[in-house]
Parts: sequence; C-alpha cells; structure tokens
Amino acid sequence: MKRSLFTSAIVALLTLISCSSEPSLQKYFVEKTDNKDFIALDVSPSILNLEKAKLSAEQTEALNSFDKMNILAFKANTKNQAEFETERAKVTAILKNPKYQQLMKFGSGKEGASVSFVGTDENIEEFVVFANKKENGFAVVRVLGKNMNPNNIMTLMSVLKESKIDMEQLKPLQQLIK
Repeated sequence: MKRSLFTSAIVALLTLISCSSEPSLQKYFVEKTDNKDFIALDVSPSILNLEKAKLSAEQTEALNSFDKMNILAFKANTKNQAEFETERAKVTAILKNPKYQQLMKFGSGKEGASVSFVGTDENIEEFVVFANKKENGFAVVRVLGKNMNPNNIMTLMSVLKESKIDMEQLKPLQQLIK
C-alpha cells in the first residue's frame, strides 16, 4: 500500500514538473480558440487540391514535409482596442522567446509582420507568421511539419501558385477580411 502511494506521488510530481508553465503559441492557440473575438482555423494540405501525379519528386517531398497550418486571428474594432493591445503584447512576448528564431520583419513600430521559425536550418518544425494592424487586428499563422527546410518552403510556395485552393476551408476568415 505504501509503495503504490509513493509511486503515485512520484508520478504526480513528475507530471507537474514536466508541464511547462512557460507561455507558448500552442498554449495561446488553445486558450483563445473559444474566445468570441478570435477566429481559429486548422488547415490541412488537402486545401491545395493538387494532382499529386503531376508533382515532381522535389515538390512531393516539400508537400510531404507540411503537416498542417493553424491560423488564429483577432478582429479589432473600436470597442476592443484595449483587448487588442493586450493580446498583441502577449503574442509579441511569446515570439521573443529564443525558441522562435526571427527570419525577417516588415513594417515599423506596432504595425507590420514577422516571420519566425522553430528548429534548425535543416529541420524546421514550425514557421510562424505574425501580422498586425491596429485597424484590422492581427493574425498568427503556424505552419507545422516534419523535416521542413528552406528549400522545401520555397518549393511549397511555387506549388501554391499551381494549386486550386479549396476556399471552403478558409470561410471563417472571411469575417476578418470584411
């Protein structure tokens, strides 16, 4: 009896220790998914509607490295500017974590966009695009995959030009654009 109680206590302690209290984009997405001011969307590679038989080996490899895309958007209006500023500051703070390596930044001040990644140059786990504008709101796009690399991303961009994107999967974002 004492042994099982001790084992249970150790397991519980290890579980608590392994749960990081550090903020992450994944936790942020989960927390905000049901918030009425946010639009959350998961997009699969099937959105591209590609004829896989017509893809080159390089294009197929690039497509296979892409698992999914998570999009979280906050639509700003005149009534929620304080919340917009708070939420934008939270995302900015998360992206300052050294885990997110910034590739480039556009714009100036508090408006613009940034592109970051998680992983190494040859094994990118996640690309993050964060764009914001005071009048419209902001959007965070996480492109998740396995063994992504800059070449795969560039190849995937060229494949996007040839794709017939399934707009039905993007319908929830139309609210943000209006």
